[in-house]
Amino acid sequence: MSWIQELYKTYDQCEKYIGIDGNEDEKNHTTPLLPICHTTQMAHVEITLNEDGNFQKAEIVNKNDARTIIPCTELSSNRVGNDAPHPLCDKLQFVAGDFCKYEASKKSFFPSYKKLLKDWCDFASDNKKIHSVYKYISKEHLIDDLMAYQIFAKGDDGTFLEKKKGDRIQDLPPIFRTVASQKETFVRWIVDIPGDPVSAVWKDREIWKNWIDFYSKSIERKSFCIVSGKEETVATLHPAKIVSDGDKAKLISSNDKTDFTYRGRFQNAEQAAAINFIVTQKAHFALRWLLARQGYRNGDLGIVAWAAAGIMIPQPTDSPLEIISNMPEEPLPYETAQNIGIQFRKRIAGYKVALGNIKNIFVLATDAATTGRRAVTYFRQLGGSDYIDRIDSWHSTCSWLHRFVFREIKDPETGKKRKICIPFTGAAAPVDIAKAAFGEKIDEKLLRYTISRILPCIVEQQPLPRDLMESSVRRASNRISMEPWEWEKTLSIACALFRKYHEKEKYDMSLDQTNQNRDYLYGRLLAVAENLERWALNDSGEKRETNAARLMQRFSDHPFSTWRTIELALTPYKARLGAKSQKYQDLMDQIIASFRNGEFLNDNKLSGEFLLGYHCQREEFRSSFGRVVKADLEQINE
Repeated sequence: MSWIQELYKTYDQCEKYIGIDGNEDEKNHTTPLLPICHTTQMAHVEITLNEDGNFQKAEIVNKNDARTIIPCTELSSNRVGNDAPHPLCDKLQFVAGDFCKYEASKKSFFPSYKKLLKDWCDFASDNKKIHSVYKYISKEHLIDDLMAYQIFAKGDDGTFLEKKKGDRIQDLPPIFRTVASQKETFVRWIVDIPGDPVSAVWKDREIWKNWIDFYSKSIERKSFCIVSGKEETVATLHPAKIVSDGDKAKLISSNDKTDFTYRGRFQNAEQAAAINFIVTQKAHFALRWLLARQGYRNGDLGIVAWAAAGIMIPQPTDSPLEIISNMPEEPLPYETAQNIGIQFRKRIAGYKVALGNIKNIFVLATDAATTGRRAVTYFRQLGGSDYIDRIDSWHSTCSWLHRFVFREIKDPETGKKRKICIPFTGAAAPVDIAKAAFGEKIDEKLLRYTISRILPCIVEQQPLPRDLMESSVRRASNRISMEPWEWEKTLSIACALFRKYHEKEKYDMSLDQTNQNRDYLYGRLLAVAENLERWALNDSGEKRETNAARLMQRFSDHPFSTWRTIELALTPYKARLGAKSQKYQDLMDQIIASFRNGEFLNDNKLSGEFLLGYHCQREEFRSSFGRVVKADLEQINE
């Protein structure tokens, strides 16, 4: 249970972040670190009361401000349509005493809500805000007030107005832009008390503390906690919402009395997993906060690396651009890639200094097999400097020049938006590697599984799975099956994976004119033929695929016989260019002369090394011929 212990410790060390949404520099600044015995809900309406519990006004909550920290019980945070109220803020079915007046088909849970709030008020006799709320809800005309204030609207039958099929949102009352049905409205409270600067109850830390004290004392279950090793108050239900607000899958669950969750092994659920309710809440809340703040989330999959003190660190799922957190405004194709590489090295060096003395960095992955069950699929503990060294190693050994990141900028002269390429050197993010291997429309389960397979390669320096490399090479060779932008992405990632898989070969990312390997030289030949034909087509204003591009897959399977076809097809383009084509012909002759005896005539299938030769030769052309660069980028942007 070490992951629980470490998350529990992390929560205690990050208490200063409790209730704080975050800052603009963080990936997600809407998921706070929750106080224990609390959860979050998306509120739709906020009602303002005075100190005496009288209605003042009501407003529809802006969606950007809807996330609300609310007190909860173990039952209410895990409820599924049952009578388990939150003690303060809740849906109309709980907080409105006149709910049945407008919705007779649903049972009202107001009595249980009122009793729970009354018990809390008796415990916290000096808290004016919760007493104000209790006074107001006891009058049992909440919905009447919202109708009178024109927050809600009545239908022809005097009940809630319902949205009908075909109704347009703009033709309905404003409340329907926030919630699909008025009866599902979630209510939060504001209590105006003279001299009290915090009127919103969901932001009042004194209310948080009051509820924690009250609820903690109301729990009497005690057992041996397997985390702390002490006889303590234990949880019967554990938190969900690990990866997202809609995530119902739990990491710890032993409440199934009918099947085999614990039956046959233990006498009761507590023997299977007895954990202090404070420990489990702190651990789960810390994980949820870390995933939202700095982790990677995709569907049910969540991956995060963290230091116990809450220091921001590079994630194993990040690309170099995400690590440096700096996207240049107007890059040039070569200088930018070099500058990004320099910035990346500086950032890694900075992390080595900052994290060098940190003893523990933790990496955790979690995924859900079903809608109700979740597991920790990966957990590792490393030293700070060791972790950074491994991130550095991954981005060095699986590195290549990539041109698949684009951003939209406004042209200062025309005012129109245009896309620019952000070239960078480094390892692609695992999600991009998965898409290069299996396509942009990869199945979500396969995507998550592939990312999970790549994670140990980064964190533990395990060998790259061979099938990922081969699949990406195979797809990169099949150029005509993809859009230009997708093929460019697949090509560079395939080169990076081939280089990583054959790490001992120490392939250079720039053109190696001393490399006499058959596959590498054939790749160079293909790039020369493509550039010659592309130059001729651009000169005549034609926009179509070159023969080299169309025959690339066949070329990878049968290079010698396909090269004869490509070379013959170049004849009219050489004639069109005249003397200007001579440098291409000289280069082709030079490359062919570099083949070892008999290897040029070998028609066997090429390995992924031919992609390295192709890409490196093409990059050499990019640096030499500006017009080729411009034409290629324009084609990608189309």
